[in-house]
Amino acid sequence: MAQTSTFKSELKRNWFTITSLVSKDFKLKYRRSVLGVLWSVLNPLLMMCVLAAVFTNVLKFGDVENFPMYLILGNVLFALMADSTSGAMTSILESAPLIKKIRVSKMIFPIEKVLFQLVNFAISLVAVVIVMVFFRIPPTIYLLTMPLLLLYMLLFCAGLGMLLSALAVFFRDVCHLWGVVITAWTYATPLFYPLSLLPDWMQSAEAFNPMFHYVTYFRDIAMYGQWPGIKENFICLAIALITFCVGFLVFKRTEKKFILYV
Repeated sequence: MAQTSTFKSELKRNWFTITSLVSKDFKLKYRRSVLGVLWSVLNPLLMMCVLAAVFTNVLKFGDVENFPMYLILGNVLFALMADSTSGAMTSILESAPLIKKIRVSKMIFPIEKVLFQLVNFAISLVAVVIVMVFFRIPPTIYLLTMPLLLLYMLLFCAGLGMLLSALAVFFRDVCHLWGVVITAWTYATPLFYPLSLLPDWMQSAEAFNPMFHYVTYFRDIAMYGQWPGIKENFICLAIALITFCVGFLVFKRTEKKFILYV
């Protein structure tokens, strides 16, 4: 009984710390910004307009059905992964002064960065709604499965974030290398071009790209009005759980040494 009470108390304390950090990051991000939170809506919209203009008129991808919607769905979901993992990667290094002064669960720092970007993603969905209204794309009942997709993304990003944050403590080169990986990953995922553009062997290789599965899931429920299916849900869940478990185990096995390297 005492152990249960201690666990609940620690969980409550950690949750309070996480929400406080999310609130602090949110205020810092939009501090001294005239448009403030509106940038989370304008940014994906402006990016969609630029990419739609380039890829429709220059590279002739306009034959993709509802191409602007196709673009914005892929971009906002990929941005959630890229921004949350990049933030989580440096979270331990940036929190070094706090870690050295007080006893605190180190895992809350990468987790907080993922949750913070999840809040930004929720705001950016306003941009998605605007595009849906503008292009008269009706919402479907399959949008009710959005929490499932967000759960998969949360587990996947948290696992990857914990893994990167642990590696970055011991190998600072990871911080530089991850930017290159994200750039390569962006072009390797059909965000602004149709899958049919790729040769057969590359289309088959996309089965091993986690973000391809998550982006396709998002487009299916928000754009095409169809259920991804049990098999695709299993694949998305398996990717998320495996990534989370690997990240969690690496983080827990190395966190006691963080104080020696930060």
